[in-house]
Amino acid sequence: MNIFHKVTLQSMKKSRTRTIVTVIGVILSAAMITAVTTFSVSLLNYMIKGATVKYGGWHVEFLDVDSSFAEARARDDGVAGTAISENIGYAELKGGKNPNKPYLFIAGFSKEAFDTVPIELVSGRLPENSGEILVPAHVAANGGVTYAVGDTLSLAIGSRMAGEGRLGQHDPFPARNEPGKENETFVPQEERTYTVVGICERPAFEEFTAPGYTLITTEDTAAGQTAGPTDQTAGSTDQTASLSIFVTLKNPGKVQAYIERTAGQSAYVLNDNVLRFLGVSSDHLFNMLLYSVGGILMALIMTGSIFLIYNSFTISLNERTRQFGILASVGATAGQLRNSVLFEGLCIGAAGIPIGILVGLGSIGLVISFVAEKFKNFGYSAVSLSLTVSGTAIAGAAVISLVTILFAAYIPARKAAARPVMESIRQTNEIKIESGAVRTSKLTQRLCGLEGTLALKNFKRNKKRCRSIVLSLSLSVVLFVSANAFGNCLNQGAKRSVVNTDFDICFSSPKIDENELFRLYGRLKTAEGIKESSYQALMSYSCAVRAGDLSDEYRKYMGYENPDETVTLPMDIQFIEDREFRNFIESQGLSPEEYTGQNAKMIAVAKQKSDETKSGRSGLVNMFVGDSVSGSVTPGAELPGEVKGNPSADNEKQISITFVDTIPLDTLPKNSSDVKPFIFMIVAPWQLREQFVSPDAGEIMGLTFLADKPSQVTAEMSEMIQEAGIGTDYTLYNVNRMFEENRSILFVIHVFTYVFVMMISLIAAANVFNTISTNIKLRRRELAMLRSVGMSDRDFNKMMNFECAFYGMRTLLFGLPAAGICTWLIYCGMAAGGADVSFVFPWASMAVSAFSVFFIVFITMVFAVGKLKKENIIDALRDDMA
Repeated sequence: MNIFHKVTLQSMKKSRTRTIVTVIGVILSAAMITAVTTFSVSLLNYMIKGATVKYGGWHVEFLDVDSSFAEARARDDGVAGTAISENIGYAELKGGKNPNKPYLFIAGFSKEAFDTVPIELVSGRLPENSGEILVPAHVAANGGVTYAVGDTLSLAIGSRMAGEGRLGQHDPFPARNEPGKENETFVPQEERTYTVVGICERPAFEEFTAPGYTLITTEDTAAGQTAGPTDQTAGSTDQTASLSIFVTLKNPGKVQAYIERTAGQSAYVLNDNVLRFLGVSSDHLFNMLLYSVGGILMALIMTGSIFLIYNSFTISLNERTRQFGILASVGATAGQLRNSVLFEGLCIGAAGIPIGILVGLGSIGLVISFVAEKFKNFGYSAVSLSLTVSGTAIAGAAVISLVTILFAAYIPARKAAARPVMESIRQTNEIKIESGAVRTSKLTQRLCGLEGTLALKNFKRNKKRCRSIVLSLSLSVVLFVSANAFGNCLNQGAKRSVVNTDFDICFSSPKIDENELFRLYGRLKTAEGIKESSYQALMSYSCAVRAGDLSDEYRKYMGYENPDETVTLPMDIQFIEDREFRNFIESQGLSPEEYTGQNAKMIAVAKQKSDETKSGRSGLVNMFVGDSVSGSVTPGAELPGEVKGNPSADNEKQISITFVDTIPLDTLPKNSSDVKPFIFMIVAPWQLREQFVSPDAGEIMGLTFLADKPSQVTAEMSEMIQEAGIGTDYTLYNVNRMFEENRSILFVIHVFTYVFVMMISLIAAANVFNTISTNIKLRRRELAMLRSVGMSDRDFNKMMNFECAFYGMRTLLFGLPAAGICTWLIYCGMAAGGADVSFVFPWASMAVSAFSVFFIVFITMVFAVGKLKKENIIDALRDDMA
């Protein structure tokens, strides 16, 4: 250890408070950097494990290859394992409703394939021999053909041919029948009989464009003796055998290079659901989101840390200015002086970074344990989020922290080393003023008195130190408000994704027969745990009205200038149970006799989304000027603003509508493409439904339920629907799960937002405390001189209070506008990224930051001045280092 290092250590010991506060700042910075990197690694590991459990650990699947290709892949050096599936063949799906999927595709899994590819059973069990088969549930839900456990399937299995070429699952069905392309034909080759032993969810490896629903059986062990339609067997030596092989690589990051080297002309499918989290998929959305959010957090942390450490070293050099001048006068070079400051940074880093890493690991581990269960509600329920300690992440956190310290220390070190020797010894650069620069007006003297005048003169004659304090305080305000704005944007986006509804479970179908619906309704409402149940139908209609009946705001929005023109508006008609409708009529204070019966009036809700208010929220306003309107309706939704033609008299109905502000029951879920910028919905009793039934109305019928345990009830209902043999396209929603997902997302965001804001606030507070307390210490001789000439403690405290007020006002003058600009930039960045957020001016966080500025400054002043008052005035006047 050379003399410069010893002098540096002595200076650090002499200024214990500043050194301790700086170390605490480094600890907080390192802890937050460690927490961010460790949580990112833990979350990524959680997503990888969850995706592997749900979609399988394989990385690439080669389709329609022969046995020699499969054997070669199994021998590849970079391959960790392979699993083979036989492509037994296709069979036509009789009665299928999906024109793009007219086939059943039979896959024979080997034992390794069952272990590699996850299969989620809905009911039944896995096949145990080549005579048993597993049917995916989307054959019924998407294809309209229902199979149940125990059914026997007799299938004519064959191949899809296009000329001399055989087509596989990678070749979509419509693509081969386009003009200019050779049409495909189906060539049956043998009859096989299977027994359905289970129903499973759609296999994850089946492409959405695949022409066949994948049915899974076991590999055909007898195929070597009796060749199938494509002469394929797991153990056959026939080089023309058709197989699919799932390959798991030792290094998934090289999957693209592996495919380029081995695939040749073979079709392949990547397991993107797993590879995207490994950063090697073509879908980089998740990684971009994770790294961009982490980058924003890291930038805020590093900004606060750099200013904290920079101010600390700037103040340290102000204390050691004369010391540096003396050392330079006896031969110390600029490099030696600069290295002395960097050595101080290394010492502070050596003390703070290890502790910060431990604190960061402990704190993020505690937070993860607190939110792990919530992740199961919207993530992968089969795995748990757990702390993943990565050596690379910890090393990265340590390097980032060290670079932050050295960068913050280098700037003041370079300035100190370049300062002239005599200027440093005399310290003539500390205070540079010109004649009249500290002059104050008589009004100021009258309003503030002597104490306030002295405080204001201190600002004017020592601008460098005051700017340092104001900059630190302003940065603290900006960090606090920005962190709150970032968290509020996340919360806002999560809250707006919440689906509001008053039922837990919903069954809907666009093609189900009314009698079949009621038979299913009678069965489903017997499920254990059902508290309430109801049925409803939803139809799409168009309503022709006078433009003059519409509100001014809506007419202006649509550009209607002639109030006498007739325009059409798309609307929905919701038919609900008669008892529910009657209860709703009575709750609105309307006459049931007037709104029921064959020629009854209709009730409706007609609201338009208004422009965003100053609070950043959008509201709903009435679309019509009056409480009622008369018009004609026809089936089918037309675009708003179209001029109504002459509809068929059979389809057109004249109705009288009374407007209300709410609907009795939430409607059935609709496609996102059907969402309109306004709500125009008629509510009618079920008894009127027959009058409005039309092929053009696009009717959707459904059932809604309230249940004690929605997840269990939904599973039971799914089995009931399978047993009932519903052959039409349908959807069963567990709406309560959507609620729980959103509640869990909000909870997790709240936890991380509050922890992040708290840590940023601590860094900001440490920054302010370090700057002000050290600044007061540097003025100990000046303040001792005022006390020596008779300034009382009361006057002294009054002067310091004025300084607190001046610091606070100047901070708010610069900090609040800067914080507002940063909030706007954060909003713009998230809105540009597609987040559904509105700009909300941060009045609350600004008010909290304004109060905190004055409070922290006052507390720090009290602490620092209290220490000075305990010192002997004579000793303070003799201090040569001020």
